[in-house]
Amino acid sequence: MKLKWVVLGVLLLSAVSASAQSWRIEVVAGGLANPWSLAFLPDQSMLVTELGGQLRRIDARGNVGEPIANVPTVYFSGQGGLFDVLLHPRFEQNQLIYLSFADGGEKDNATAIVRARLVGDRLENAEQIYRVSPGKDTAAHYGGRMVFMADGTLLLTTGDGFTYREAAQDIDSGLGKTMRLNDDGSPARGNPFPESPYVWSYGHRSPQGLVVAVDGTVWQHEHGPRGGDEVNRIEPGLNYGWPAITYGLDYSGATISPYSEWPGMEQPLVYWVPSIAPSGLTIYEGELFPEWHGDLFVGALAGQELRRIDMQEQEVVGQESLLEDRGDRIRDVRTGPDGAIYVLTDGDPGELLRLVPN
Repeated sequence: MKLKWVVLGVLLLSAVSASAQSWRIEVVAGGLANPWSLAFLPDQSMLVTELGGQLRRIDARGNVGEPIANVPTVYFSGQGGLFDVLLHPRFEQNQLIYLSFADGGEKDNATAIVRARLVGDRLENAEQIYRVSPGKDTAAHYGGRMVFMADGTLLLTTGDGFTYREAAQDIDSGLGKTMRLNDDGSPARGNPFPESPYVWSYGHRSPQGLVVAVDGTVWQHEHGPRGGDEVNRIEPGLNYGWPAITYGLDYSGATISPYSEWPGMEQPLVYWVPSIAPSGLTIYEGELFPEWHGDLFVGALAGQELRRIDMQEQEVVGQESLLEDRGDRIRDVRTGPDGAIYVLTDGDPGELLRLVPN
């Protein structure tokens, strides 16, 4: 039986805790309004999305620019708004960026992707290349994380819409899935379900962390209900169980499913009871912190921390809580091109932080 890691009330720390003394925090920028995602530009500036619908550039000195023009109108309600920002793999040649966001209105909204050219401080030739179907009438559980794979295809996470959780098990629904697209929004060749050509994996609840390792491994995490937050290794065609199996309870305390395991459904690499509310995910493959090479870093909203998952040969050997003394809800975490770890704190105002060695 594969070893699973779970935290039940008390944090299980890795044996090595000395890393807490090996780094310091720098504040790169402040005054952000509900920042959600971060991308690094070739000129050492950064793009940050704000949930309310603003896309801003932060220069190398930490100066926050005015909102970039021509960003699509977003449905800013509940958990809805502007989500991820992602550069095309050939950005230096084509200046293309991708934005995921809540599209529509109260009665019909869905996670969507816009592709546009970034020209100075405006977007040009913006076009919506994908929208999850069906739409929904809830402002919750959108997913919205994106990442490019080595073959140039694009992965997108979608949430179950909260009250539509059974749709996560329905291959014909776009809710509760990982989607795989070409860079123009068309379905990618080789996806596992010909009848649902975008679906890559299914059985997800509210996935807000997604990263591809150098070796091609896809890691994803998702919110459970009351307990049962998960980190999973995502592979095409697999069923990750929600809501047929779960380690969590409904918010009322009622049982969602009597099962935490079932044949044909994947078990998480690690799960948390109670929930830490994970948001943002990176795998550290930089050079500034060689002792962390290959480890996963998970932002935690409810947990108000940055969780390091100590990995060896794709298995968990320990965990460590970082930044818990700050009391910040962590919305996103990224590895920068300089090897530093960048963190966005949630809320208004939010901050962009950088972890660097002492």
